[in-house]
Amino acid sequence: MSAPLSPSLSSPPSSVPTSSAPPAPGFWRRAVHHRSFVIGGVLALLLLLAALVSFVWTPWSPYAMDMANKMQGPSATHWLGTDAFGRDVASLLLVGARASILVGLIAVGIGLVVGTALGLLAAARRGWVEEAIMRFADFSLAFPAILSAIMMTAVFGAGIVNAIIAIGIYNIPTFARITRASANAIWSREYVAAARACGKGSFAITMQHVLPNISAVLIVQITIRFAIAILAEAALSYLGLGTQPPQPSWGRMLSEAQTLMFQQPLLAVFPGMAIAFAVLGLNLLGDGLRDLLDPRLARAR
Repeated sequence: MSAPLSPSLSSPPSSVPTSSAPPAPGFWRRAVHHRSFVIGGVLALLLLLAALVSFVWTPWSPYAMDMANKMQGPSATHWLGTDAFGRDVASLLLVGARASILVGLIAVGIGLVVGTALGLLAAARRGWVEEAIMRFADFSLAFPAILSAIMMTAVFGAGIVNAIIAIGIYNIPTFARITRASANAIWSREYVAAARACGKGSFAITMQHVLPNISAVLIVQITIRFAIAILAEAALSYLGLGTQPPQPSWGRMLSEAQTLMFQQPLLAVFPGMAIAFAVLGLNLLGDGLRDLLDPRLARAR
């Protein structure tokens, strides 16, 4: 009597092999020892906490003006002093964090959803579809966020909505190009060929195999684009094209302080530090996530 066949030969595989490689062991154990991730995470958390706290508490009303106490330095009454209108600087910074996070979330969300969809479509269809999408991305990159905001302002007027749309449009080609490059690498893998042989369509392969395996790249890119969006919002508000009065904004605080540098230089220091630490924190967080989520870098560490 012949020996029974082994399971691998006697029956076909029950499902198509997937690419979901197990994550490198001890993610959080490695994360707490990663300097960039820890520092970036703390700074990003402080930004989020500042925005959340401002909804329920601020030292003073950010809209209340007290001309009798304008241009004061830090004190027990006003921790970071007052501006040219007598408003409390600490309260303005706390509420100003809302605008930065709002612009970052929506603008990056626009770029992520639209850009990722276009990049996945380009990788799945190839040919003239891929060429058309990539040329659209190249054309969009010719109009930076600030230039797009200036054009939109000339037509629709200044405001945070136009700034968000301009920054969001600027993010679309970036996400499209990164998604398309990462997805093309996944489409060349053996498990994708096996999925095709089993009769799976392009949409199913994209959702089940391609998108999950490029998620780490997208997560890292989200943190980086978020930092750029905060910087762009500050620049647009500085030029008077972003957040409009009386809503506080870090960029407009810098704009208002530029003529008062000799009288009260701290008015420019505090919002400048807020922007710098927010952008630095998100960039460090993205750098740490890249190291931790990339299997090759994770194993090397």
